[in-house]
Amino acid sequence: MDLVIEMKNINKIYKMGNSEYKALSDVNLNIKKGEFVSIVGPSGAGKSTLMNIIGCLDVATSGRYILDGEDTDCSDNKLSEIRNRKIGFIFQNYNLLPKMNVLENVELPLIYQGLSNKEMKEKALKSLERVGLTSHIKHKPSELSGGQKQRVAIARALATGPELLLADEPTGALDSKTGKEVIEMLKELNREGNTIVLITHDREIAQQAKRIITVKDGYIESDELNLEYSKVI
Repeated sequence: MDLVIEMKNINKIYKMGNSEYKALSDVNLNIKKGEFVSIVGPSGAGKSTLMNIIGCLDVATSGRYILDGEDTDCSDNKLSEIRNRKIGFIFQNYNLLPKMNVLENVELPLIYQGLSNKEMKEKALKSLERVGLTSHIKHKPSELSGGQKQRVAIARALATGPELLLADEPTGALDSKTGKEVIEMLKELNREGNTIVLITHDREIAQQAKRIITVKDGYIESDELNLEYSKVI
């Protein structure tokens, strides 16, 4: 079994003064290459904590997490290197740098790969072509619509050729029509072989993935295949 994500008995405890809060409890999770998985749950369920650990933005208090064959129990520098190489992030609020144009924003994660300026530009343009925005490479984020900003964010996530696309509420700042277009783009990327994990509080959005994991009170309440995946919202 070719796993991108392999989690065993993951626990996360936050200390607040003299008290402790357990955000995740004995989470076991395997995600294979090529899957499209949604993680859904209400605020406070633990899905954001789980996302941060999956994305190597935080570490578990206990348990083991293997990301695409690499153990994440390592130094901060090594974890950062794994994150930059293995994961492409898509955020609700896009996280585009306002003073940089579209091309420069997409080139950003490539800086850490030791590429020449020419190589970075070629990879960034290829990603922008994939999302249909090569005509906007000189635009600043302020000149783009919400849907265009999210497509730039998707292009940036794709630029490094990551093993995992991690999408945190990618439709949260969009109107329903544009949100549907973004979800359809994620579906297309998955059909092309990309592994996608989508974090959302919205059950309707979660239903667009092939597999739906429901998180409640820090544990996985259910993990099921979506038999109606082929339907388009």
